[in-house]
Amino acid sequence: MVPRALTIAGSDSGGGAGIQADLKTFQELGAFGMTALTAVTAQNTLGVSGVWPLPPDAVAKQIEAVATDIGVDAAKTGMLFDSAIIEAVAEAVRRHGIEKLVVDPVMIAKGGAPLLKADAVEALRRRLLPQALLVTPNIPEAEALTGLAIRTRADMEKAARAIVAMGAKAVVVKGGHGDGETADDLFYDGARVEVLSAPRVATRNTHGTGCTFSAAVTAALAKGEDLLDAVRIGKAFITAAIREALNLGGGHGPTNHWAYRTKSGS
Repeated sequence: MVPRALTIAGSDSGGGAGIQADLKTFQELGAFGMTALTAVTAQNTLGVSGVWPLPPDAVAKQIEAVATDIGVDAAKTGMLFDSAIIEAVAEAVRRHGIEKLVVDPVMIAKGGAPLLKADAVEALRRRLLPQALLVTPNIPEAEALTGLAIRTRADMEKAARAIVAMGAKAVVVKGGHGDGETADDLFYDGARVEVLSAPRVATRNTHGTGCTFSAAVTAALAKGEDLLDAVRIGKAFITAAIREALNLGGGHGPTNHWAYRTKSGS
């Protein structure tokens, strides 16, 4: 069976993040990619100049269309925008029995534009996190979800435990916003804590890193990898993508979605 991966996310017209980044990542890792579009954005490396959310019913119908015909081995969420869309997505995921769900709690674009309404954070906590196999917040997103200040690795672990206590099976608190020579991500699944480290790359071309990482994990899960191995694949994929990031546009350029494949020689 061909591995089938679904992204439930917004469109990035610049191609570096959102469903565009997800589909590129799925393809690179050998998964058949499908989409349920939540919003259209006018976006480039300089920022977001417009956001147009889709009706919640339209989002739910897209999920139904692919789940009832093609099937979904693993899915991820990205930009969900508001509580009504979150409610529709959560119900569709439940109805169609999507068990391998990666929730990337996209809240703010690289340029600072809000991609999730403030009053939708509680809906995310209440409706979607309990269905998540994995949640992949960066440090600011983990702070927003938990209300905790994160400055140290101990703080990251405390936040990870709080997110699992909200119902998620596991979490990776990503350390890209931290300091130091390494970018350290903390994985916690309710029983074990593991830190995944990679050399920190000095570059501003990091647009779409969160989307790409969560998509890589989703593709690996669709192919049957266990959770921690899928996270390790995601870490290796995004590390290569950042190391060989593309110097496009006048702002935060995109990561390189084919770097992992060419590096590995596959």
